[in-house]
Amino acid sequence: MPSPHKSSVDTKVAEERFGTATLHDLIAADATGLSQKLQEHRLKLFPPKAEKTLRRFSSTEAAKIIGVADSYLRQLSIEGKGPKPETTVHGRRSYSFADIRALRKFLDEAGKGDRRYLPQRRPDQHLQIICVANFKGGSAKTTTAGHLAQYLALRGYRVLAVDLDPQASLTALHGYQPEFDIGPDETLYGAIKFGEGRRSTRDIIKKTYFPGLDLIPGNIELMEFEHESPVALSEKKSGSTMFFTRVSQALAEVEADYDIVVIDCPPQLGFLTLSALCAATALLITVHPQMLDIMSMCQFLLMTSDLLAVVAKAGGNMQYDWMRYLVTRHEPTDGPQTQMVAFMRSLFGERVLTNAMLKSTAISDASITKQTLYEVSRDQFTRSTYDRALESLNQVNAEIEDLIEKAWSN
Repeated sequence: MPSPHKSSVDTKVAEERFGTATLHDLIAADATGLSQKLQEHRLKLFPPKAEKTLRRFSSTEAAKIIGVADSYLRQLSIEGKGPKPETTVHGRRSYSFADIRALRKFLDEAGKGDRRYLPQRRPDQHLQIICVANFKGGSAKTTTAGHLAQYLALRGYRVLAVDLDPQASLTALHGYQPEFDIGPDETLYGAIKFGEGRRSTRDIIKKTYFPGLDLIPGNIELMEFEHESPVALSEKKSGSTMFFTRVSQALAEVEADYDIVVIDCPPQLGFLTLSALCAATALLITVHPQMLDIMSMCQFLLMTSDLLAVVAKAGGNMQYDWMRYLVTRHEPTDGPQTQMVAFMRSLFGERVLTNAMLKSTAISDASITKQTLYEVSRDQFTRSTYDRALESLNQVNAEIEDLIEKAWSN
């Protein structure tokens, strides 16, 4: 599939001609220039092969992630049990994330009682597929999906993140530049496309620098599914499955490999989003607590309800374990926002998560280098700012984890 951003048109030439009939030339030239600069930026951040790596964690951080005392990890290290930490000349111990996962496995095998350090689902517990959705820009949908997927991996689950957004921000966040690193049929489109040439889902999954977290990347080719689906519906080819079953069928191929799938849906209610919603076992709707955003969410809910009712009549699966609204970019000292949050809680009750994701410069600053707050160290920020943001994220994600565990226990 030819890349739509490629253009031999020079920006200056396009600008000189702009005003006749060459808007597409100007846009193509701008896209090419921007893409090249972003690639240069990435190469500077992650030389020499532009691959992201995950920092090491201090023994205190590792203990907190695993849920044990730092003194216990120190004792294990002294006794030579579990993975050996890296130790500085000053005696400070640190662990890679692979070490932390190895420690979880060791503690699970050596531990007594019912406590689980690797909280992976049993074969009789179904795969949790969480859709993060809304079609209002700025609702922190990708930020939510990225932090949730990484948090669950840190907790020891086997996680698959799926980028269904053609803008592919989740893909870029995990170290892949969509237009350079992702080839034809290397997004989920390759596994859900109509006609011949469909790929195995396992073939398009990419490993990330987070052990336990894999990624199905996205890029602009996902829009092909939006174009093909109405054609397939009109032609009604025999033997061809309906569009709303295709994401579910693709994920079923790798179901045994994961505990949780986190899907970052596109900011529109199209065929991709509907197919993802039909595959989901849970729905997380992000919302910024301002009047225009609430009004937009109202339209999203009305349209979603109407379309899913049609899909349900056609045989789509609408059985969910849970649905929740997540308040994002929240400023507790903002009076109007506080009123909107109270309004949502009075209307939706427990369907609004108890915890909100706070607006924080720490999260936005980390994103400049295409990182989440879980990837950066505390000493890179004002510590109080970092601690407040991290506590907010952990509380939100722990509440979602609790919903997952409750769904498995039912």
